[in-house]
Amino acid sequence: MDTALIIGASGGIGAAVREQLEAQGVAVTCLSRSVEGFDLMEPDRASRMLDRLSGPFDLVLVASGALEVSGSAPEKTIRSVSARAMMDQFALNAVGPALVLSRAHQLLPRQRRSVFAVLSARVGSIGDNRMGGWISYRAAKAAVNQIVHTSAIELARTHKQAICVALHPGTVKTEFTRKYLNRHPAVEPGEGARNLLSVIGGLSPADTGGFFDWAGKPVPW
Repeated sequence: MDTALIIGASGGIGAAVREQLEAQGVAVTCLSRSVEGFDLMEPDRASRMLDRLSGPFDLVLVASGALEVSGSAPEKTIRSVSARAMMDQFALNAVGPALVLSRAHQLLPRQRRSVFAVLSARVGSIGDNRMGGWISYRAAKAAVNQIVHTSAIELARTHKQAICVALHPGTVKTEFTRKYLNRHPAVEPGEGARNLLSVIGGLSPADTGGFFDWAGKPVPW
């Protein structure tokens, strides 16, 4: 891997991945809301910034997203759903990655292996849902899984060696998960980044369109 693009590079996972890639000598291009002003909730501006990128990139990682958008916490029950909170979740966690994926054909090389990875979440799995709750976040992540899978099918027609996947990083100790760390075992961002890069490094074109966890195991749709 020589070049990489990280969307959400100032977040806990994105920053850790950037640090490790740069330590390996990879030329990393970063886009984030807090540093470069790249905000997936502002699609017109985000589109203009994407169009100015000069690729191709061996790795594109979409590490942006949030459990809470505009202060709305995940719902405990369907009775708590609000239209605004659900639309915000879809705007950031589904429409945002779709916007980046719409540029995949120009961001990835045609003649060599490349990976386009979108951070998803196990709670977006329909088959693995036994708890209920978190309606908007679950639905947005289920949507982004479908977006990734569909994009992989289309991308394979022109980019034979491209790998397009959704990845579940596990619970990583970041600001993103700070309020929820007592519910699941969690790892430091550096370990989370190493896990993700290990999975990314082991993928082949046969894996494109898949949904994998931090250990490289398939996650049910």
